[in-house]
Amino acid sequence: MNNIKIKILYEDNHLIAINKKSGDIVQADRTGDLPLTYYIKLYLKKKYNKPGNVFLGTIHRLDRPTSGVIIFAKTSKALSRMNKEFRENKVQKTYWALVENRPPNKQGSLENYLKKNQKLNKSYISKKEDGKYAFLEYKTLNKLHKYYHLEILPQTGRHHQIRVQLSNINCTIKGDLKYGAKRSNQDGSISLLAYKIKFKHPISKDIIEIKTKIPNIKIWKDCLVGVNINKNTC
Repeated sequence: MNNIKIKILYEDNHLIAINKKSGDIVQADRTGDLPLTYYIKLYLKKKYNKPGNVFLGTIHRLDRPTSGVIIFAKTSKALSRMNKEFRENKVQKTYWALVENRPPNKQGSLENYLKKNQKLNKSYISKKEDGKYAFLEYKTLNKLHKYYHLEILPQTGRHHQIRVQLSNINCTIKGDLKYGAKRSNQDGSISLLAYKIKFKHPISKDIIEIKTKIPNIKIWKDCLVGVNINKNTC
């Protein structure tokens, strides 16, 4: 598949979930790089021997340097219903992050108003009058030698929300130069993982939970030492 392999985490007649790698883009942008949607369509076309164009709806997005679970719709009905779930904040998203400093509390919430600078593709903390409301909850799962392993539950879906809100409390995500990290990660990633997503299936109405594995990198593996994930997650 043109040197890009997609790792499928879940698939049925209406949805497909992919483990996005850092560096992959979800949709085409000005870089001209081929997006995940292109490769997923190739996969669907080949697997189901589909003639002509293949329908694939983008339900949500992940930043290019972020990795983890992302879901797409294979039917227009699934797309419209999932879009509604996201708009109404009925989808539970769980992220893991490695941050440079200890949070002010082991467990807490962050509440801000954010404003996006389109030209710089960056968001900033702003005043209520000109920003969009952003709210997340976090919990410290582990302490590493130089970093802290956090679990984050965003309750809103603002541009770069987790990155800017953590940076605002001096907990910049490892490798995230755009928001003040001390140094980049060797592979160009930032240490932010869309670890789990939970939602009501748009057709069957079953509760679906999809998880990904942590990146095959030593520092991520170190996060799991001494942590009971089922016990310690938010």
